[in-house]
This record gives sequence, C-alpha cells and structure tokens, in this order.
Amino acid sequence: MKIENIVRETEQIIKSCGQFIRQEAKKFSMEDVELKGKADLVSYVDKQSERLLVSELTKLLPQAGFITEEGTIDQQVKEYTWIIDPLDGTTNFVHGIPSYAVSIGLKKGDEIVMGFVYEINRAECFYAWKDGGAYLDGQPIRVSPTKLVEDGLFSTGFPANDFPKVDQYLTILKELLSQSRGLRRMGSAASDLAYVACGRLQGFFEYNLKPWDVAGACPIITEAGGYVSDFKGGGNFLFGGEIIAGCGVHPPLVELINKHWHR
Repeated sequence: MKIENIVRETEQIIKSCGQFIRQEAKKFSMEDVELKGKADLVSYVDKQSERLLVSELTKLLPQAGFITEEGTIDQQVKEYTWIIDPLDGTTNFVHGIPSYAVSIGLKKGDEIVMGFVYEINRAECFYAWKDGGAYLDGQPIRVSPTKLVEDGLFSTGFPANDFPKVDQYLTILKELLSQSRGLRRMGSAASDLAYVACGRLQGFFEYNLKPWDVAGACPIITEAGGYVSDFKGGGNFLFGGEIIAGCGVHPPLVELINKHWHR
C-alpha cells in the first residue's frame, strides 16, 4: 500500500476514535474511573478507544505489531510497530477539562516514520510522515521562527507518580518563568507537542513520559522543521522517559534544563 493511502486511512481511523470519545464525554461519570496509580486514571473510554484503534490499524497493516498504553492487546515489536495512546489527557477528560487527544505513531525499525495527533475538542488532526511534510487538517505547518527563549511561550507537564526530582524540576520552571513569555501546563503531552509543531508554542519539555505519550507528535515536529531530543540533547526521547521539543529555541532550552537537571 502506498504511504499516502496509509496516511489517509489512518487519519480517518483516528478521527473516528475521536468522535467516539467526544460522544462518551457527554455522558461520562466519575463512577467510571479506575486508578492505575494515585493520580494515574483510566476508564472504559480509554480501553474501548484502544480496542477500536487496534482493530482498524490491524486491518490496515496486518503485519505490524503494537505498543499501547492500556495493554488491550499483546505488546509486540515488529519491523513496523504502532505506538498508541488512545486518550492522552485522561485526567482532563474525566474532570471535564477540554484538552485531550488521541496519539498514533508508526515505528519502522528504530525510527518513527509516521505520526498523528487528533485534538478532540478542537477537532484538529495533525499528521506527518517521513520526508512528506507536516500538516494540520490538510494544510502545511511549520514551527515558530522564534530563536530566543525570552520570546517563547513554553509548556510542560508533571509526573503522576514519580516525584524524586521535583525540586530540580521546580528550579527549571522558576528560571524559565523569569526568562520567557510564560509557561503552560495543559495536561496532554501529545497536544502540547502538536502545538509546538504548528508554532503555537515554542517549546515543550517533560520527564517520566512513556513512548505512547510522544510517538505520534515527534515526527510532526521534525517534519515541521523543529527539533526533538532527550534532556541531554541526544536521541533517547522515545523510550528514555524525557523529552525536549522546540523550534530554534531548542539549543538554549537544552542548556537551561541541563544547568539544573542532575541524574
């Protein structure tokens, strides 16, 4: 199957999943919430969304494996592997805060070659494929031309269960707040990263993330002319649990974070 056909079919699959989540949000109750950890929530919506995605993506690429957040299918890495977050921003969803997304990445070998983020409440579909450009609802997108931290608006997130490095993190936030146009914490890493890709944000960073949090958005950022790395500026952002993404502010952002981040 041609890459353009896979992109088009996957776009329809992720939009269909988003429509399901949007409908369920109208009748969702706190009684439907389960706890994976103290502040790590899950619901039937996450699980049913994942089953929907797995079913349709299996039809599209029967030879591909899966890495998924909710584990509704056996996790298996193959030459092609789908990496799925069926509802990124579950805590926002269950509390009725309208910032959550569906994220899908396709990995070939060690490289993410295709990515999709569907921001549900804005009904915006971001997508990209290797050497094919980055798009928002069919229109090409680029990262911001900003190169100075002082001209940037940044976003971050906080870990749900792992707090040993919170003091280091707060020190970084304090310095960035004093140097930039501001910080946002919107609660969906996939959405934040997509906003970097289209220039709404100049940078994003977070630690203790999982592959499904970032796999969909990373190729969108790079195809849009941006940069993605781990906290040291290296390439271990997919499975390394930390990420910095940005436009031209990426190098000084890496420098700022490493001044205070100690392993």
